[in-house]
Amino acid sequence: MLQVLLCGGAVVTLSMGIRHGFGLWLQPITQEMGWTRESFALAIAIQNLSWGVLGIFVGMMADKLGAFKVLIGGAILYALGLVGMALSPSTLLFALTAGVLIGAAQAGTTYAVIYGVLGRQIPPDRRSWAMGVTAAAGSFGQFFMVPVEGGLIAQFGWSNALLILAVIALVIAVLAFGLREPGFGGTAGAGPQRDQTIGQALAEAWTNPSFVLLLSGYFVCGFQVMFIGVHMPSYLKDFGIAPQVASYSLALVGLFNIFGTYIAGNLGQKMPKRYLLSGIYGLRSVVIIAFLLAPLSPWSVYLFSAAMGFLWLSTVPLTNATIAQIFGVQHLSMLGGFVFCSHQVGSFLGVWLGGYLYDRNGNYDMVWYLAIALGIFAAVVNLPVREQALVRKPAAA
Repeated sequence: MLQVLLCGGAVVTLSMGIRHGFGLWLQPITQEMGWTRESFALAIAIQNLSWGVLGIFVGMMADKLGAFKVLIGGAILYALGLVGMALSPSTLLFALTAGVLIGAAQAGTTYAVIYGVLGRQIPPDRRSWAMGVTAAAGSFGQFFMVPVEGGLIAQFGWSNALLILAVIALVIAVLAFGLREPGFGGTAGAGPQRDQTIGQALAEAWTNPSFVLLLSGYFVCGFQVMFIGVHMPSYLKDFGIAPQVASYSLALVGLFNIFGTYIAGNLGQKMPKRYLLSGIYGLRSVVIIAFLLAPLSPWSVYLFSAAMGFLWLSTVPLTNATIAQIFGVQHLSMLGGFVFCSHQVGSFLGVWLGGYLYDRNGNYDMVWYLAIALGIFAAVVNLPVREQALVRKPAAA
């Protein structure tokens, strides 16, 4: 269990840490290349959509072949995508590399794949906690990597910084060796028992109202965190806030998210997860309202970042642990991939609408209001989720 937690946490630290810093590249790339904010935002939005859609199929592969092979491929794609992002001469190629390629890489190196391993290798009475620990590792990646990425851009320039990150991403392939599971190497009779086909698992999930409600809430999570993560640096610069404040604010989100995700995972073992999810989404709306009403200053930014960071990815262990609790772990990576696809559709809209409405209106006001309304919606739809494990009829002999 220790090996799985350490290697899984390190993979998520690198994968999520790199992607959380992409907002720092918005202004240097658009200014040097002469592109609009919408063109950059569209590429990152495509990245989130690619991550979500391909995550479904990557999850199927991980459930069938094991996480090890998927992580190796994901690490290689991540490096190639970062190189392409650094060298793209046009917005089309930028969208294909920063968008499609890196999105595919993230699908193979983040939560759906790692949580599949945790679900199969960690006992149910520790599963929510273990998922919280891994989510906290992703948060530490944001806290650690965002300032590193800001420093790389300042010292080497935005293009060379991306090339350096490409080399760092290949470390994921090394860590994958610590996540090899028994039964996925072709040994007859080994590995997890398969008493349900993919089709049966999908039919069971999509006819279950709780699954659909979890999808709806996760859509909101994606919208909020990606809008803030990508557009916050530019939002602050528009108001004359120093650039380093944006770097520190994103780092604070990652720092406080370490505590938020860990506490959420622990509480998920003791309290109904639907109530925790509802509270998290509702508190996000409250925090955004307070931020918009308060006078904007570095300290108000830091307070907002700390509060929002505490709520940032605390939905991740709770949502995935609820899916495992209801449907079991046999197809956890695939079902987690579907739920995460909903998250990424929300991410696509949060990132793209941020750029689109800014270019049309000259401000981010409308997107902030949408984030508040959606948070209230998610708080409501998580309340009816039923967390009891499904009782399946035994298969006919």
